[in-house]
Amino acid sequence: MPKTRYVLALDQGTTSSRAILFDQAGRPVSQAQKEFRQLYPRPGWVEHDPDEIWASQLSVARSATSKAGINPSDIAAIGITNQRETTVVWDRSTGRPLHNAIVWQCRRTAPLCDRLRANGLSETIREKTGLVIDPYFSGTKMNWLLNSVPGLAAEASAGRAALGTVDSWLIWNLTRGRVHATDFSNASRTMLLNLKTLRWDEELLSVMEVPARALPKVLPSSGFFGDAHPDWLGASIPIMGDAGDQQAALFGQGCFDAGLAKNTYGTGCFLLMNTGAQPIPSRHGLLSTVAWGLEGRVTYALEGSVFVTGAAVQWLRDGIGLVATAAETEDLAASVPDTGGVYLVPAFVGLGAPYWDPYARGLVIGVTRGTGRAHLVRATLEAIAYQTRDVIEAMTADSGVTLKALRVDGGAVVNNFLMQFQADILGVPVERPVVNETTALGAAYLAGLASGFWRDLGQLSALGARERVFPPGMGEEKRAGLYRGWSRAVERALRWVETDDTAGPEGSSRQP
Repeated sequence: MPKTRYVLALDQGTTSSRAILFDQAGRPVSQAQKEFRQLYPRPGWVEHDPDEIWASQLSVARSATSKAGINPSDIAAIGITNQRETTVVWDRSTGRPLHNAIVWQCRRTAPLCDRLRANGLSETIREKTGLVIDPYFSGTKMNWLLNSVPGLAAEASAGRAALGTVDSWLIWNLTRGRVHATDFSNASRTMLLNLKTLRWDEELLSVMEVPARALPKVLPSSGFFGDAHPDWLGASIPIMGDAGDQQAALFGQGCFDAGLAKNTYGTGCFLLMNTGAQPIPSRHGLLSTVAWGLEGRVTYALEGSVFVTGAAVQWLRDGIGLVATAAETEDLAASVPDTGGVYLVPAFVGLGAPYWDPYARGLVIGVTRGTGRAHLVRATLEAIAYQTRDVIEAMTADSGVTLKALRVDGGAVVNNFLMQFQADILGVPVERPVVNETTALGAAYLAGLASGFWRDLGQLSALGARERVFPPGMGEEKRAGLYRGWSRAVERALRWVETDDTAGPEGSSRQP
């Protein structure tokens, strides 16, 4: 048995930073969370302050450790999981950010994506990276930074500026600038990593005008990244795990075998299916991506990314004031038998899989004089489930695997109405775990395996338990009719924006 008793997971998300200490039973012992600012300098643009990301993550790490009343030397390892695709640039000598982080939701690079498609690069990028051309991914964000921040291109080419995703920014800070690294899963979200060679692709680096020397070293998801400086947490603790949030959740859900799938309900919705040792190319609007690198092997996944799900509930609360808290939505939705024919398509920043339309916009349709607050709230929750079905339909077509059950996690899974409607509209059981923090748990698992805290995947599988299973209870005719209505609503939301004004260097809320 190891002398150390805990693994610390750092879960850096889109709206908040969290830290959770897990014990050997995979149970959370203590945790802390802190929100940080969302910056919207122009329509379609989304940014974060990288210093706020780091400060909030360090603060919660210290708080979780302090709450547990433990000696930092009792922590075997640190595992990191993070919002993916969000791109950070900083000065290597000072560690100072050179621009705000460009968030995965940001659509400013839509015109560049249009040019890449017009230049016939869609198939090349899909074959090499498993991704579609979309502003979602980091490569075009890096290109924008290099071409918009004065002097940055020269600094990056000279190796004086570093580019990376949020995990690499955290690793850099934790190690006090000694390590610039990422893992296979995060690197596979940049549109710059070749899925077959698992290296930065020279052709794509040239296309995006990104110098390789500015990018992090790509390492397995479970293994040694570097030691966190003792000034941060009171001890030198090895960083032994790193994975993008959705891949970490797949691992935390115990989807270790090909064919197993999970859906994470957060700001967006992300459904991943383990496809084993080989990437499966998608012809139905999904992504082929690296799930994780572990014990000398790489596991791949199919993924469907829905941009706005939990964020739609936030919009109900903060944007139009229909609810005071997200928790209210469950009872409100259940207070009416249906939406009265209302559909809400939350394409606030375009639509992701399987549509990939950055010019789609949000839509509420089917409104009558009898439509009330509860109908709109219910339509918002139902939209989350419909978008999940969109992805599963595509996943079945690509993989040939019919889903038998869906494992779920994320903040919205506490909503029993949503989980039941999800099972109903899919026609398969929805399984909710005892430990809902599966993203952080996956990061802890990856770090714990590398440090010897846990023995093997078999031991981790034995730790998983289901808190509740939601069986489908809706008839097929009703299910099909509701889904047809959703598809008609989506058709009306597509390609709404006729001209794009999200490009250009002006308007950023942080200048170097």
